[in-house]
Amino acid sequence: MTHSAADTIAPDRTVRLLDTTLRDGEQAPGVSLSPDEKVEIARGLERAGVAVIEAGSACTGAGERQAISRVTDLDLDALVTSFCRGMTSDVDLALECDVDGVHIVVPSSDRHVEGKVGTSREDNLATTAELVEYATDHGLWVEVIGEDGSRADLDYLEELMATAADAGADRLCFADTVGHTGPERTAEAVSRLAEIGPVSAHTHDDLGLGVANALSAVSAGADLVHCTVNGLGERAGNVALEEVAIALSHVYDVETLELEQLYDLAQLVSRATGVQLAPNKAVIGENAFTHESGIHTDGTLKDDKMYEPYAPETVGRERRLALGKHTGRAGVKATLEEHNVEASDEEIAEIATRVTELGDRGRRVTDADLLAIAEDVTGDDRERVVDLLDLNATSGGPVPTASIRLEVGGEERVASGTGSGPVDAAVSAVREALGSMADAELDSYHVDAVTGGTDAVVTVEVTMVRNDRSVTVARSEADITRASVEAMVDALDRLLAADQQPLAPADD
Repeated sequence: MTHSAADTIAPDRTVRLLDTTLRDGEQAPGVSLSPDEKVEIARGLERAGVAVIEAGSACTGAGERQAISRVTDLDLDALVTSFCRGMTSDVDLALECDVDGVHIVVPSSDRHVEGKVGTSREDNLATTAELVEYATDHGLWVEVIGEDGSRADLDYLEELMATAADAGADRLCFADTVGHTGPERTAEAVSRLAEIGPVSAHTHDDLGLGVANALSAVSAGADLVHCTVNGLGERAGNVALEEVAIALSHVYDVETLELEQLYDLAQLVSRATGVQLAPNKAVIGENAFTHESGIHTDGTLKDDKMYEPYAPETVGRERRLALGKHTGRAGVKATLEEHNVEASDEEIAEIATRVTELGDRGRRVTDADLLAIAEDVTGDDRERVVDLLDLNATSGGPVPTASIRLEVGGEERVASGTGSGPVDAAVSAVREALGSMADAELDSYHVDAVTGGTDAVVTVEVTMVRNDRSVTVARSEADITRASVEAMVDALDRLLAADQQPLAPADD
């Protein structure tokens, strides 16, 4: 047990998660999901065990309705819903998509009742009752969201939600629509609504209090939390699904999801939306289970709980040792062992010193850098398996093309390829030249500008995986295509050399 007896969220509580990535998450600037992408994400949410999937807002347009219908056609175990404004026509459009339920948003603060909708408190109560009755009469599960509830008069919010419940609403939602409030106000509001019926919490992260407010809502009686994968959403985003799930599990022993699915789900949403994950993002950021500091690395190698709150495998991750100015001998030794490189204690000490010196110059030290340093220190001169001899890429025509000349095990190979751009074409050419031995997967690809201006130098960093072994290589060039190919070829060279297998002839 990782929580104290004083905590108010008991381990036997049933708490479920509602994911609104496909609706509220898509409201993040620059994010637009195709029907195929929504289907793929919905399947990922189902694998993770999300209880309710808000598939979109049917009133948005015909394309959105098509996407929602595609999700409902999946016949998921999750309840599939649509967001509706306070009008019966929105409910009708949701019904066209064959959803299981709707979220009807009604104003709850005077700012929204009077300023946004232009109505009165009394008329708002009557409209809410009519909307709920209309939706329930059509066989829909109904949740009523009191928009801007965190800035509402709580007496009126309570009256509004009681009206919705009396009209047949299945669930009432406290919404901190603009990320305005804190845990104390959240608890006060939710505890009052919980006396009326089942309560949900919809929190935003504008003050960095999204998770705190969600947990406060649960402690006050909410049993459903609205989230988005990776915390996507307008402004600073919604509360992150992965953060709520791991906080409830780790701190309170309350299980909501298949936690080992979280990292794959985060990657899926990141690719679909084009929103990269911040390296220091909780749970799913690159650095969440990465150790560079010599003290931390040494401690983690001795006891994996020393500097981690929970095992990375819990959320589908793996621990990673990074190399840099803070790397110690334990980290160097462990990383060399991963690459099957043997070195004496004296050699490891010298390698660690050189890694630190490289890190002091502002460089991120890659696996290839470490292995090159190790080869120099140990005197182990390795013959390259794959070497880049020549590269030509063009993108002026309708189809980008590239040709490449490699030396592979002493044999020269020439190949060409096409792609969506010159980098893609060049990578295709490399794979064509190597044939079946180029069966490594590109795990990550990052491009950073090192200098500004029209003559900018870029650094391309790739991580490639083959037979459960990974290598990270970085290359800096003025030409992004050449930097990409050099990095990829060097990574493949390291991976193939590690296997110590003769290279097969190129495929015909």
